[in-house]
Amino acid sequence: MKHLYVGIMSGTSLDGIDIALTSFSPSAPRATLLGATCMPFPPALRHDLLALCQPGADEIHRAGVAGQQWARLAAQGVDELLQQQSVHPDQVSAIGSHGQTIRHHPESGFSVQIGAPALLAELSGIDVICDFRNRDLAAGGEGAPLVPAFHAWLLAAPQTRAVVNIGGFANLTLLDGACVSGFDSGPGNVLLDHWIHQHTGKFFDADGAWARGGQVIPELLATMLADPYFARSAPKSTGREYFHPAWLAHQLHSRQDNPADVQATLLELTARTIVDALDSCQPQAREIYICGGGVRNGALMERLQQLLAPRPVHSTAALGVDPDWMEAIAFAWLAWRCQTRQSGNLPAVTGARGERILGAIYPA
Repeated sequence: MKHLYVGIMSGTSLDGIDIALTSFSPSAPRATLLGATCMPFPPALRHDLLALCQPGADEIHRAGVAGQQWARLAAQGVDELLQQQSVHPDQVSAIGSHGQTIRHHPESGFSVQIGAPALLAELSGIDVICDFRNRDLAAGGEGAPLVPAFHAWLLAAPQTRAVVNIGGFANLTLLDGACVSGFDSGPGNVLLDHWIHQHTGKFFDADGAWARGGQVIPELLATMLADPYFARSAPKSTGREYFHPAWLAHQLHSRQDNPADVQATLLELTARTIVDALDSCQPQAREIYICGGGVRNGALMERLQQLLAPRPVHSTAALGVDPDWMEAIAFAWLAWRCQTRQSGNLPAVTGARGERILGAIYPA
């Protein structure tokens, strides 16, 4: 059987579609990234996807149209990537497509990702495997996070280590020999991105420069840290349904703080909730690795290093995995697991009743 897979990840940061061409070894836990690309969202599509994360008029129609636009952009990216790597679609076993999450409600037993997988299969000429979360939800799990299963497969080691993925939200994987745990610690970049966009029009705070220019507001930080989500025990997952602009507006009610100081406080919230989660669940972890877009935020990385000292903090590049493509590779892996009839979830992470094969297959 061929072992080439394409992984597609479009996360809560809503910056674009990450696409990774990956090969897997059937005899050893090894994933090789052969090539990758990112397809930035056109502003209109980004706007439409963001609007779908909250209730609104004519949602079904808008979701259908946005899902097709997403699929066409993804198919274009797959075609360009395969041409760059001189790989024919017939050589690829499957595409693992996460799609774009527009609602995640594990408390109600469902999670919705759009991305028109049938259209993606039609346009790419490759089998598409998608809808990875709902099988875990059907078994009583949170449907998230799913990446810890991949981390455990690829990065397990005799020593205790932690892997932190910082995208729109932050999730942890705690590896302690055969014992694996993980959960969403809370906001990653999502509130930081919203706040800077609201005040400057920029989509993200490059290197954390704006946050560096502000001062943490202790009473505001304390109010945000008091949110019940942070005290909840795992398994747990979250998303824009919980930590959204209205949540932040509620925290800021009647306050007149300097916007840069609010940004600094939001960065501290991300750092503190990650560190608090690590210290509460695995304080003995001596190796801490970061992946996702947050690794490019120098101010955030410096703050994590300060809070976790003397434990060193590295990017997953130190383990041979490019931090920018970790999640896209993970969804290629989930497609491989589905196609080879192997489980893709970890009940200890999601809370599901047992291991399950994840994904729905749309043949080319």
